[in-house]
Amino acid sequence: MIPSYDPNDTEAGLKLLEDLTTNADAIQQQVLHQILSQNSETEYLRSFIDGESCSIQEIFKNKAPVVNYEDIKPFIQRICDGDSSDILSAQPITELLTSSGTSGGKPKLMPSTAEELDRKTFFYNMLVPVMNKFVNGLDEGKGMYLLFIKPEIKTPSGLQARPVLTSYYKSEQFKNRPFNKYNVITSPNDAILCEDSQQSMYCQLLCGLVQRSHVLRLGAIFASAFLRAVKFLENHFTELCADIRTGTVASWITDSGCRDSVLSILNGPNQELADEIEALFNAKSREGILKRVWPKTKYIEVIVTGSMAQYIPTLEFYSGGLPLVSVMYASSECFFGLNINPLCKPSDVSYTLLPNMAYFEFLPVDDKSHEETQLESRSTDDVSLMDKDRIVDLVNVEIGRYYELIITTFAGQLSLDNFGSFRYRVGDILKVTGFHNKAPQFSFVERRNVVLSIDTDKTSEEDLMKAVTQAKLIHLQGLLLTEYTSYADTSSIPGHYVLFWELKPRYDNDPPMLDKKMMEDCCSEVEDCLDYVYRRCRNKDGSIGALEMRVVSLGTFDALMDFSISQGSSVNQYKTPRCVKSGGALQILDSRVIGKFFTKRVPQWEPLGLDS
Repeated sequence: MIPSYDPNDTEAGLKLLEDLTTNADAIQQQVLHQILSQNSETEYLRSFIDGESCSIQEIFKNKAPVVNYEDIKPFIQRICDGDSSDILSAQPITELLTSSGTSGGKPKLMPSTAEELDRKTFFYNMLVPVMNKFVNGLDEGKGMYLLFIKPEIKTPSGLQARPVLTSYYKSEQFKNRPFNKYNVITSPNDAILCEDSQQSMYCQLLCGLVQRSHVLRLGAIFASAFLRAVKFLENHFTELCADIRTGTVASWITDSGCRDSVLSILNGPNQELADEIEALFNAKSREGILKRVWPKTKYIEVIVTGSMAQYIPTLEFYSGGLPLVSVMYASSECFFGLNINPLCKPSDVSYTLLPNMAYFEFLPVDDKSHEETQLESRSTDDVSLMDKDRIVDLVNVEIGRYYELIITTFAGQLSLDNFGSFRYRVGDILKVTGFHNKAPQFSFVERRNVVLSIDTDKTSEEDLMKAVTQAKLIHLQGLLLTEYTSYADTSSIPGHYVLFWELKPRYDNDPPMLDKKMMEDCCSEVEDCLDYVYRRCRNKDGSIGALEMRVVSLGTFDALMDFSISQGSSVNQYKTPRCVKSGGALQILDSRVIGKFFTKRVPQWEPLGLDS
C-alpha cells in the first residue's frame, strides 16, 4: 500500500495522486482487508473475532467497538512493561510515539512500527509534486525549514517514547534521505538533531541567513514554532551578524556537531552580507522583514489551521504579503491528507485525505448551527451511546456536514490523544468541503473538548477546571471565586494563557483586596496542575509564556451573559464559556480588569520514565 515513485518526477507524482483519489473506495477496502488480515491473530482483534463465521470485514463493522485512549490504555501499559507486541500488532513495535494530549498527567502513547516510517516518507514525498504544480522553480534554490527534536522518554521495557516528528528526524529515512532537487534545505542534520533547542535555533537561523540568496521558501511545522524563531531572530540578529562578519560561531554553541556543520556553511568571513542583514533589522519597522531578509522567497509553509489560525495576523505582519501555505493534515498516529490547492487563503484550506494511509470512518456530529453549539452537546466520550449505524466510510460523507474522524491504522497501534488503531476516535471535528475525484476534502473545524492551545498543548475544559479548583482551594484566602473564563493570548511571542477571575470577599460585597503574592501563587498553582505537555512547553521548550491572571470587577460575568444574549444566545441555555474568542467578549472582560498577575516561576517538568 506504499507506492514507489521518484519524487523528482513531478508528473509521476501528480498522476499517482490522481490514481489514489480516483480509486479511493477500492483502495480503502484493500487497506481494511490488509490491516485486518495481518493483525487477525493479535490478542486485541481475537477478542471479538473468535467464534464468528462471517468475513473479518463484516465482523469488524458489526462488532469492533469505537474506542478512545482509556479503552486501550491497559494494552499500551502492558507493552510499556515489556509484554509482546502481538497484543495489538502483528508487526514488531519499534517505538512509542507520544501525543500532544495527556492521560493522567502523562503523554498518551502510540506504538509504531518500522513500516510506518516508510509510510510517512511516502507522504512527505507526495507534498513535493503538489507544490511544484503551483510554484515554479523550486529546484533552483533551497528551503529554510526550521525543524526541531523534543525530549524522549524511556519505558520500563526499553522502548523509546518520543513525538512523531522527533522519531522521523532521527530515522534513517530522514538522515539518509535520497537527494531531491525540489526539497533541499538550509539546515544541516546536525543542527536539526541538536537536543538543545536554543543552540539548534541559533545554528539553523545562522545557516538560513548565510544562504539567504538561495532561499526560495521559509517554514516550520507549526505557525507558533515559526514565529518563535522570528522572535529569536529579532533578539539575536546582532550576534548572528557578528558570526557572519567574522566567519565564526558564537562561543555558547557548544554542540560539536552544530559548530562543525555551521562552520562548513559559513566558509569564512562575509562583511558585506553581515552589514546588509544588520541594516534590514535596524530599519524603523519590522513589518515585512521576512520578505526583505529573504527576497527570493515565494511562500511561507506553516500549519495555520485549527488553533494555529490565531497566529495568522502576526505572520502577515512579518511576511510582507507572502502566501501562507498549509500543506498537510497529520498527527502522531497517522498522516492523513494534503492541501492540493496550497496557495489558497488560510481560511479556505481543505485537506484531501489519501486513501492508502489508513482506513477512515466518520461519525456525524450535530450540524445545526455548528459554530454556535457548545462542543460537549455535539459529542460525548461515552462511546457506548454512539449508534454505529451512523458511522460512514470515506467516500460516503456528505458535503457540508460535520464529522468526527475515526481511524484504523496498519500498525495496529493505539494512538495519540484520542487516537487508536482499531476504530479509534481521533477527536478532530472536520467539515466536508468537496471532493477531488472520489476522495473527500475536509476543513479542520476544531479539536473536540479542547478550550486552550498555544503550541502543541491541548487543555480541555475539565483540565482547566481541575487546575482552577486546586488553586482556589489552596491559595485563595478570604475571597470567593464566583466565575472564570480564559483565552489564549498570542499577541506576544510566545503566547500565553490568560485567566479572567471574578472574585468577591467572603463576608461582604466590597471590592476585593488583592494580595499580590497570593494571586501569583494562584497562577503558579494553576500551571503546576496543568498537564505534562503544557509544562514541557513552559519549562523545556519556552514555547508558552507565563500564565496571566486578570481579576475583573463584580458583575463582569453578568455583563458577559448580557452580551451573549444580545448576540442571539438563549437566556435559558446560557452557560459561561470557559474560553472566549470573540472580540466583543474580550473587550467586556478587559474593560473591567482591576488587577493583573503573572506566574513568577516556571512549573516543574522533567522527562520522567513512564513508571515514575
